[in-house]
Amino acid sequence: MPAGEADPRLIVGLDVASRAEAEAVVTELGETVSAYKIGYQLAYAGGLPLVSDLARAGKSVFLDLKLHDIANTVEKGIENILTLGAAMTTVHAYPQVMRAAAKAASGTDLLVLGVTVLTSWDESDLVEAGYGVMGVAELVEKRALQAREAGIGGLVASAAEAARLRDLLGPALALVTPGIRPAGAAAGDQKRVMTPADALRAGASHLVVARPIVAAPDRLAAARAIVAEMATA
Repeated sequence: MPAGEADPRLIVGLDVASRAEAEAVVTELGETVSAYKIGYQLAYAGGLPLVSDLARAGKSVFLDLKLHDIANTVEKGIENILTLGAAMTTVHAYPQVMRAAAKAASGTDLLVLGVTVLTSWDESDLVEAGYGVMGVAELVEKRALQAREAGIGGLVASAAEAARLRDLLGPALALVTPGIRPAGAAAGDQKRVMTPADALRAGASHLVVARPIVAAPDRLAAARAIVAEMATA
């Protein structure tokens, strides 16, 4: 891939405190990045209108709000997310929630992703939350099969589970993997991490990278380095 050209598999997390800072990141990265994630931090700081603005500018937007509510509320939430122009959005991977989201997104291009187990969780966190009857891998696999049955388009899961999920589900579903860290980068508060190339080799379809790019002294250089590493996979 030529230097500076965007890899659509890379989604940069705009995990920043204001719309102005998010716009500065997008401007700095230019044509090197074509997809961005907007999550809680930015959404609650005036970032929701940015979804539509980025979409109109030709960027793909992953609105990561992890919906989890009664079916009717989830349906109405998805219907309004559709009006924003997001390409992807997330729900927690509980069967009723996923079925409601799939129903609302049916016939559209919105890719609904089920969040299996957060990448900041490990076995001890599952026990603390009351899921001690099964481990992380077992719970991820259970949620993945339920996602396929519900009819949503993909999953958010740790890259550590990507290979097993590909074996389990085949090539059809998208696998979006956060917790991506270039070799030598700090894991931060993530507990199940992987390098970009290894995640793609394991079966990930998209990589979400936030701090290694957004917090880098030279964001453009950091993004280009990750795109180059992805090309090796």
